[in-house]
Amino acid sequence: MQVQRVVLNSRPGKNGVPVPENFRLEETTLPLDLKEGEVLVRTFYLSVDPYMRCRLNEDTGAEYLTPWGLSECVDGGGVGVVESSRCGALSEGDVVTSFNWSWQTHDVVKGSVLQKIGRLDGCVKVVGVCGSAEKCRALVEDLGFSAAVDYRQDDVPARLRECCPDGVDVYFDNVGGPISDTVIAQMNHGSHVILCGQISQYNKDVPYPPPLSEETQEVLRSKSITRERFMVLNYMEKTEAALLQLSQWVKSGQIKVLETVVSGIENMGVAFCSMMKGGNVGKQIIKLSE
Repeated sequence: MQVQRVVLNSRPGKNGVPVPENFRLEETTLPLDLKEGEVLVRTFYLSVDPYMRCRLNEDTGAEYLTPWGLSECVDGGGVGVVESSRCGALSEGDVVTSFNWSWQTHDVVKGSVLQKIGRLDGCVKVVGVCGSAEKCRALVEDLGFSAAVDYRQDDVPARLRECCPDGVDVYFDNVGGPISDTVIAQMNHGSHVILCGQISQYNKDVPYPPPLSEETQEVLRSKSITRERFMVLNYMEKTEAALLQLSQWVKSGQIKVLETVVSGIENMGVAFCSMMKGGNVGKQIIKLSE
């Protein structure tokens, strides 16, 4: 079976900015003689995410992340359908997902690495930080955020004080750098930083998590602010229950999903580089098939 796949063509360097040419589209042959426990899947959607910038380097700097190999197929989050199966837990037509989905139009994988897709803990005020007026509008009008801060246009410290006059209790940190320093400076005593990502630092040769300034470290110490890393790999046993709950919330309208969808596996590199520069509104995904 002839399939298309995306491989790593070159590395941008630890301090370089990724370009679409770092990825290469090629055709390959996929054997269809399934072994016991294997399934043939057709890809619906592939995900590009900030953490992947680390995998472009020869050394990711994180023990739980392996680098992508040159001329080897790239992988990440994906969703698809089972087209044939020799795995007892999966049948033809099952919609499945995985965190290690190859950037291919089709693939043969072990059924044990796939998760079948299953069918709100309140905050008084939720404030988002993003990089455009369009995204701010989407956060407030489409997703129901209390307010939004445009870090490209607003005076961020002043706007944050306006949106959170009583301070910040919980900060879900996906950006790092000066924005995170600003938010942490306005956090309350005994508050919490959930460290999920640091996209602003991924094009720099620094360890993960990137080091904090002395001033920010002192704020954490003096205010007894916890700062703990959130890694989905630590909660894999909760994946099925989480998918069921999240799906129900989406169906009921309690969670709204924004997506930027690009069609075609040949656009994987372009979509990844756009996401790294904030070109997406919501989740950046790539559609391969219906």
